[in-house]
Amino acid sequence: MTSNDTTLNNTTAMTKPLIHLSTETTSVLIKAEKHLPEVVYWGEKLPETTDLALYFQANHRPVQQGSIDTDTVLSLCPEHARGLFSSPGLEGCRQGNHWSPEFTVEEVLEQNNRVVFSCRDPRAELKLAIHLTLNPATSVLETYLELTNAGESAYELHKLTNTLPLPVTAREIQYFHGRWTHEFQTERKVLDRGGFTLENRRGRTSHEHFPGVMMGDVGFGETAGNVYGFHLGWSGNHRIHTEAMNDGRRYIQAGELLMPGEMTLAAGECYKTPTLYSTFSSKGLNGISQNFHRHVRAEIVSFPEPEKIRPVHLNTWEGIYFDHDPDYIMNMVRSSADIGIERFIIDDGWFRGRNGDNAALGDWYLDTGKYPEGLQPIIDCVKEHGMEFGLWFEPEMISPDSDLYREHPEWMLHTEGYEQVTIRNQYVLNLQIPEAFDFIAGRLDALLSEYDISYIKWDMNRELVQPTHNGKAGFHGQVEAYYRLVDFVREKHPLVEIETCSGGGGRVDYEVLRRTHRFWASDCNDALERQAIQRGASYFFPLEITGAHIGAKHCHTTGRQHNSHFRGITALFGHMGVELDPASASEEEKQAFAKYIALHKSFRGLLHTGNHFRCDTDVKETQAWGVVSENQREAVLMYSQFKMSEYALAAPLKIPGLNPDMNYRVEVLENSSTNLYMKQCPPWMMEAVSMSGALLGQVGLTMPVLQPESALLIRLTRV
Repeated sequence: MTSNDTTLNNTTAMTKPLIHLSTETTSVLIKAEKHLPEVVYWGEKLPETTDLALYFQANHRPVQQGSIDTDTVLSLCPEHARGLFSSPGLEGCRQGNHWSPEFTVEEVLEQNNRVVFSCRDPRAELKLAIHLTLNPATSVLETYLELTNAGESAYELHKLTNTLPLPVTAREIQYFHGRWTHEFQTERKVLDRGGFTLENRRGRTSHEHFPGVMMGDVGFGETAGNVYGFHLGWSGNHRIHTEAMNDGRRYIQAGELLMPGEMTLAAGECYKTPTLYSTFSSKGLNGISQNFHRHVRAEIVSFPEPEKIRPVHLNTWEGIYFDHDPDYIMNMVRSSADIGIERFIIDDGWFRGRNGDNAALGDWYLDTGKYPEGLQPIIDCVKEHGMEFGLWFEPEMISPDSDLYREHPEWMLHTEGYEQVTIRNQYVLNLQIPEAFDFIAGRLDALLSEYDISYIKWDMNRELVQPTHNGKAGFHGQVEAYYRLVDFVREKHPLVEIETCSGGGGRVDYEVLRRTHRFWASDCNDALERQAIQRGASYFFPLEITGAHIGAKHCHTTGRQHNSHFRGITALFGHMGVELDPASASEEEKQAFAKYIALHKSFRGLLHTGNHFRCDTDVKETQAWGVVSENQREAVLMYSQFKMSEYALAAPLKIPGLNPDMNYRVEVLENSSTNLYMKQCPPWMMEAVSMSGALLGQVGLTMPVLQPESALLIRLTRV
């Protein structure tokens, strides 16, 4: 148990068989008898005056013919021993024995929407603690399990996972997939029978299988439907499994995916699962994301200076790549200040021997050939122009062509006797080796102590392949060592902000965000791709931590070209930045960059504190999303056209989240399209008009057909 558990009220499971966790919108009802606890209801808030215990006693689940003679409980840790033939919550053994444990609840600790069930199987010599907390302000349910080996011999743990039930109406899944430069893509699937499983074995959160899903009524949308949202806070291998059982009951499981032999508990040792974050909404996906956003803001991300605004970035990567010339970089600094940049970050290429992506990772010493006077002149220039300075690192990696590898090849994370593959010309440094950890921690500390570096872009550009430490699979240990390394940096340098980047969006989850302050959604700055990437990310993450940059006109990852207006409007909706060389840009381009940076700053307070929403659009080639202030007096909205419209006229756009009793001034701020397809646009586009929130939400705003790959920026302010 954690130390906080001692403050909880001690009750027995038998004297209080029903536990009700509730918020203003949500109820979670847990049946707590002798067997493991079962969630008997989770959804819209139940009436306070109802005798819930009497109701559920009289409304007990029946037992069907041709089955086990007693009711089988789909508990918070399903047990094969009790005749439930679904996926067990716990799998493991003690040299082949105790493979099917049967737990009994011994103690229940409950206080302030938090409950801990302490359970034991004396024959298997195992203790199990089940933790649930329903946050009263965000309606997000946090669950995790702890398993303790109470025996004298070792216990081999194969699986311990969080399990939550779902109503029979939760038949449709929205899940997330992707790859490098194509993250946070959404897909849907109806699950009527059988199971659906997502597994990640890449050693980091991954581009391919983001650890989050939505489940709800068939056809649930952004604004309507009963929906359940789930996210596993873990930066390594994971498994998400959902199943429709043959009796119609449904459940979801989410936990760490352990490799064979990876987790063995010695006598007295404990394993704690990653936390599963879950929430319910009766108002569609917008309700899910707004709950998650509030939770991230209040409980997950902790900024060094909470009241500080989120500064606009310039990152040098797509501007100069590995071509570092201090005099030219200072020209970039001056040009950056001219367009309104507030934080200047030097990306890859600053350290010894790093002239391409095939060498020098691990040699974290400044390249004095490129920087004969050190970084100080550049930092002075950055600060003279009113900006902060940041620097790129990739501390977990080691290049085959590096002084560090030549000196310590044994520090590579690999399996003895096998040839380790390179990915992006690099290996992984085994941070579980104390000497390797101390070396990297020392280099980070030395550079952060020598220079006034207020920001780290922390990259991790490859997966883990066949990682072994001390003769066992080393996935779990490497993730924990990475956490310790970030914790070390934050403890030594508490005012330094950290961006989590992993070849773009390959390591983005709530556990890494407990230690960091921003994430890089993708290495792709193509505005069209970013429309989908940033939308997908918005289901779980608020805009103020989502890195969104204006890239170069010619995107180096896709080859596409977009005008500065489409790029600028797209980058407004996030933690804005610029990823190009402003010193070589034309005067026209500089003016456009300055314009959108100023526009972002004018809306920054709204974008970074308001309620994010997405619109249900009836035309598949379009997308609309925005932010409305807490008091509903102001909103800003982006409407985008991806490709040629299927129809000659667009469908009306219904705007959620407005106050139906307020009137709003509706005006176009920016339009990246030339209105080529419209002889006459809707009148509100020509001159600002007043419209009611009720009509905007129920009837909608008449929209034009835009050119492909273009966007409208619309402002709504209370009249």
